[in-house]
Amino acid sequence: MQTETTATGGLAQHAPGTHLREYETIFLLRPDLAEDLVDKIVERMRGIVLRDGGKVIKVENWGKKKTAYEVKRNYRAIFIRFLYLGGTRAVAEFERNLRMTDDVLKYQSVKIADDVDVNARAVEPDVKLPGDPEMPERAPREAEASGFESFRERERDVEDEGIPPEVE
Repeated sequence: MQTETTATGGLAQHAPGTHLREYETIFLLRPDLAEDLVDKIVERMRGIVLRDGGKVIKVENWGKKKTAYEVKRNYRAIFIRFLYLGGTRAVAEFERNLRMTDDVLKYQSVKIADDVDVNARAVEPDVKLPGDPEMPERAPREAEASGFESFRERERDVEDEGIPPEVE
């Protein structure tokens, strides 16, 4: 089915009865990115969906979170969730741009629904969550054990004093 869209003020106007697929893409950005660079990447991805005749439903910035495993030498990442309507061409272009962006660590796209009426699906406001609190660095093990002697050190002290270890 061919869709008729015209871009007006950043929003695509769709002909009545237009149906598209609904997709969700979650991507991870480098944890050291500044807020303005994150916003720039999000706006570029929003423009790609609109340019290909899609409609952005919701963008969620989940903030900086710990990953389940190391991703490109990072244990933390900024998580972004895009919910949008579009065709397979829009998803392919979206993923192509994510792949070319050096700041993107990982991404995954999933089809949510097959046949969604574009005009019936309301646009939701964007959400920005704070993410996980930064964990303070742990003290080295030696500093944690200060004031406590190891078993071997106590054993040596007892031997130096000439007292058999069993008597103590």
